[in-house]
Order: sequence, then C-alpha cells, then structure tokens
Amino acid sequence: MNRSTPWPALPGIAFGGDYNPEQWPRDVWREDVALMREAGVNLVSIGIFSWALIETSEGVFDFSWLDEIIDLLHENGVAVDLGTPTASPPAWFFAAHPEARVVNRDGVVMGFGSRGMASPSSPAYREAIARIADALAARYADHPAVVLWHVHNEYGVPVGEDHSPQSAAAFRVWLQERYGDLDALNAAWGTAFWGQHYTDWRHVGTPAAAPSTVNPAQKLDFARFTDHQLRECFIIEREAIRAHAPQPITTNMMANQSWTTDLWAWGDEMDLVSDDHYLWAADPEAHIGLAIAADLTRSVGRGAPWMLMEHSTSAVNWQPRNIAKTPGEMARNAFSHLGRGADGILFFQWRAGRSGAEKFHSAMLPHAGTRSRVWREVVDLGEKLGRLGELRGSTVRADVAMLWDFESFWAQDLDWRPSCDVDHRDLVRRYYERLWRDGLTVDFVLPGDDLSAYPLVVAPAQYLLTAADAANLDEYVARGGTLLVSFFSAVVDEHDAVHPGGFLAPLHEALGVRVEEHLPLREGETAALRWQHDGPAIELPADVWQEDLDPIGAEVIARYAEGPAAGGAAITRNAHGAGTGWYVSTRLDAAALRPVLDAVYADAGLRATGMPEGVELVTRESAEADYLIAVNHTAEPVEIPVAGEELLTGTACTGTLALAAGGVAVVRAVPARAVRARETSRPDGAALSVP
Repeated sequence: MNRSTPWPALPGIAFGGDYNPEQWPRDVWREDVALMREAGVNLVSIGIFSWALIETSEGVFDFSWLDEIIDLLHENGVAVDLGTPTASPPAWFFAAHPEARVVNRDGVVMGFGSRGMASPSSPAYREAIARIADALAARYADHPAVVLWHVHNEYGVPVGEDHSPQSAAAFRVWLQERYGDLDALNAAWGTAFWGQHYTDWRHVGTPAAAPSTVNPAQKLDFARFTDHQLRECFIIEREAIRAHAPQPITTNMMANQSWTTDLWAWGDEMDLVSDDHYLWAADPEAHIGLAIAADLTRSVGRGAPWMLMEHSTSAVNWQPRNIAKTPGEMARNAFSHLGRGADGILFFQWRAGRSGAEKFHSAMLPHAGTRSRVWREVVDLGEKLGRLGELRGSTVRADVAMLWDFESFWAQDLDWRPSCDVDHRDLVRRYYERLWRDGLTVDFVLPGDDLSAYPLVVAPAQYLLTAADAANLDEYVARGGTLLVSFFSAVVDEHDAVHPGGFLAPLHEALGVRVEEHLPLREGETAALRWQHDGPAIELPADVWQEDLDPIGAEVIARYAEGPAAGGAAITRNAHGAGTGWYVSTRLDAAALRPVLDAVYADAGLRATGMPEGVELVTRESAEADYLIAVNHTAEPVEIPVAGEELLTGTACTGTLALAAGGVAVVRAVPARAVRARETSRPDGAALSVP
C-alpha cells in the first residue's frame, strides 16, 4: 500500500455512490446533478460497466459521453471516482477471443451476458485491460473532477476459479515457481496417496471435477493461485493508471462476504482500501455481520481510514428474500461503518435502474422518487455526514485481536472434514458477537502478525497453522498475552497435512493440552458442559463437537456433562510464561460464551462496557480529539456515560448522552475512554505487559 498517497481530494466525509448515466437520456443527467447537490453528494463512481461504450471496437475509443458527464459533475461540485470497466468485457472482445472465456470445474464454458466472464489468466484479456486502463488514465489523469481511480469491480465475484486450458498452463508455471521441481510438489501434495505421483509437469492440471474428492493440497494451492492471478490483473491495471495519474487507486472488495481473494495481500497493493457491504437479510441481527465487515476492512488497511464503496439504502435484489430496511436503519448502518473507520459512505447506486438484473435493487434516488421515505433519509444522512468532516483521518483503537486467515478458511472448506456442521464463518460470528455485545472493538489479524499491542487474541477457527505462526502465538502468550483458541484449530500445516505430534501439536505448550481424538456429534445432537470458575457451577449448552482432551499442565475449567466425552475436560486454562492460554473444545453460542469470556477478560485486564446489548459504541481517535460514535440498535432509549459535544445537534453532554431508540450520535468526547473496555492494570494489580 502506498501510505504516502493522500486521501481523495474532498472537503470532508465522502458521500455518494455508483452512478450509471449511460443508462439514462441526457435530460436526466441535469436532474441528477441538481438532486445530488440537494442530497449533499460529493463523490460518485462512474464508468464501472461501460467498456462497450468507451472502447467500441478493439483499439477504437469514444470518450465523448464520458467527457460530457465528468464535466457536468465537476461544474456541480461532485467529484469522480473513475472506474475501469474490466469486470465486464464487451461482446466484440469474446467474439475475437473466445479462448478468454471462463471454464468451470465441470468443463462448461461460461457464456456472455453476465459479468466477471473473462479468464484472469488469458493473455488477450490482460492485454485488453492494460489498454483500456491506459487510455482512460491518459485522458482523465489531469481532470480536476477525478480524485480516485476504481479498478475493476468486486474481484472474484461472481467468478473466481477458472479451469480453462490457459488457466491450467498458468497454474503449472505458478507451481514451478513455488516448488521448483516435481519432487517438492509431490512431497507437498502428498501424492503417494491414491497413486497421484507426478513425473511430468505437463500432467499437472487444475482440480477439476473428478469421480471422488480431489487432492486437498492441490485444491488449496489452486485457491492460492486463483487469488494470485486475480491480483496480477489488478496490478496490471494499477500500473497502467500510475503511468499517467497521481490520484490514489483502489478496488472494491467484499470483506467477509467473498472468500475467493486473500484480502491481506490485496490491502498491501492498494493506496486505500474500500469495501462493498450488504446486509444478509435472513440474519435478524445483520448489523453484527456489518460490524465484522467494517472491522475486517479497516484491519486489511492496517488501521488506515477506508471507504465504504457500496452499501444499500434499503433492499438488495440478489438474495432469496430481499428485505427492505426499516426507518432509520440506513443511517444506523452508515454510522456503524463510520465508527469503525470509514471516511467515505457510498451506495449502490445513485438512481434506481429500470432495466437489467438489478432493477429491484434499492438506490439513493428510488423508483418512487423524491417523495419517498428513502430519499428523505438519504438527504438527512448527507446533511449529518456533512457536519462530521473533522472525523476524517481519525483512527480506531481496538481492544482485542481476532485471527482471520483466508488460507486457513480455504483449507477448512475442503472436502471430507470431520463434520459438515463446523463452519469457520459461524465460529467467527459466535466469538465476534460475544465481543460485540460486550462492547469490545476488534482488529482482525494474521497469526504471524505482531500481536504485542493486544491484551487478548481470539482464534475462533485457525484450522491451518504453520509452525512459524504457532511459534509467534506461543511467544505472545509467554510474554504476557492472553490467547483464546476454539476447537478444530492447529490441525494441519500449510499443505493441509496433519502436524507431526497430532492435532493441536504446535500449541501444546501455550495451551497445555493435547487433543487425542475429534468427537463430532450427530445432526441436532446437543451435549452440555459443566462450567465452574470463581463461582457456583453452571451448565452451558453446547452442540456439534466434542474432543477427547489430555490436559498436560492446563487447569480444567469445565467438563462435559454428557456426550461421547462425558466427564472429560471441555474448557482448559493454562499458565504459560507470563501469559495464559485458554482452549474451548466445543461449540458454544454467544450467550453460553459470556461466562467464558468474562473469565478470559479477567486474565487479559479487560472488561465489558456494561451497556445494554444492542448499543454499539466505537471510539475514533486523533491528535486533537476523541470521537464516540454511538448507534442504538434497540427499540428503547439509552443513556451513555460520556462528556463532550454531540456533533449532529451541537448540544453539550455534561456526563450523559441520551440516545433515542434506533438513534445515532457522534460525541467529541472528554474523555471518550469512559466507555472503553480496557483496564489499566490486571485484577491482581500487576501492570499490563501490553499497551
């Protein structure tokens, strides 16, 4: 990431969305810019799906309409995030280069009429994306309206993997660079199993459909390769733009809603990180999933302010049941992102489209027009964000680190795991939800990162763990950190091979426990455990999984009351060096995790904020001030202990903020830390070894 590149040249918080003027006659353009001024819009993304209208045939460009709309936006004070339209190549491209089409695992060639249709390994596609990115940057690099470049759209969505002949050839090259020779490849893939030993590179292909499950190490490497190929395409376009343009360059990710790309690697390639996030309508508390996405996006950007490139004003169009947002929900969503580090709040899209696959998707200007509730809420949100320019550049200081490792997730999603009920997405959500309800802010991290700034590190689903990363976690605990690890962790190495010494072996010293056997439960089966720690014994409900544990120094905090491991250790606590390692060998929901996390917090010198569940508090900090962003997701008013000025109303808080049901507030706080979760010392009075 180019840390020296400035934020887009805007006066305050970015506000706007995707704009597709090419779908409308020119008289609508002038109506649009007038309404953008009314709503407080200062940034729109254009050109994202316009390849066929810009490059009308190979090497032949028509910029006339794009010139006109960019000039019109500039005249009306609206800046431009200029997109490269490479997610949707034109019909003429595929007519000229049919070999560039994507092929799925079953050998089916994907047809035209959608998006994301081209193979990222295709030389013809790579040449074409470089050409159009170069042409756009050469023409608009010096236009005063253009403040940001937006490469492609949602890489890996809807197509990530490609099994075309071009992809297979590129995969072999990638493997040769990774392993050097076939002996190393055979060792890494464990090809002695099922007689898969390779003697010629030409025989190595993609993990396409086969009579039974395909080699898991091959599939894991193909996931890495797919991510690499997509990222190379981004870099090709980025470099073509940088040859002409000084503005920052980004691409819109999908944080925790897309799993094709390793966002940690992508974050290092972008000038600023941006994300598209849509509520999952089937989730009655989808705002918690939103918080995960926002924290992950900020974390991928290593704490720098980021941009919410897309979210929805109300319903989306692509889920099984597309639920409209309730009054005030759009603002709560926007302020949750803002609180978690976003300096830009944008939507898909500005004006609802009449045609195409997304005509039922909500918009800033909906089909119902300016008499609608959605429009009134959009205008109100623009007015509120317009008051918050001083937040720009402030950052979020988290209380807890949570491991988020895409390679581990890819590996856990492979075939023939012990139980289909074990889902890393679900496990992350359960632990994150407990932390969210307790008012603790989370940074996501890799297991090899420097963890010394965090008093607590949580590992909900670290199935794959390298020896080097395990050593890092061990050192973190030994130096005084508190580590909480959930079940089915540290099982395999980077090649999906079980660690020497068995399950959990790399963390034996940090956790003080061995896993002799996994004991998954039958569908629908539950098995409670008995928890007793600093108080009377209580029973906690659990399901899906148990393990046969052998404590080798750890204290047993809870035992199974029933199930295949009845009477055996279920939760353990281990003193290791100056720190503590906790292990939870079964699946608990967020409610059952409460006493567990309370005990873990005590070791880490943390505490829950004590606010009602459903009240979201996040602090952004700058050299000049602290800002408490408060979002009330409940149907009841609440009082929050904070002093300062509430910026949306300009009123003073003299110790308490009254926050209405469903309301939002931003307080320039004195001090905001009155509602923070960190303590300054451990319960025993000893100083914390981390800041």
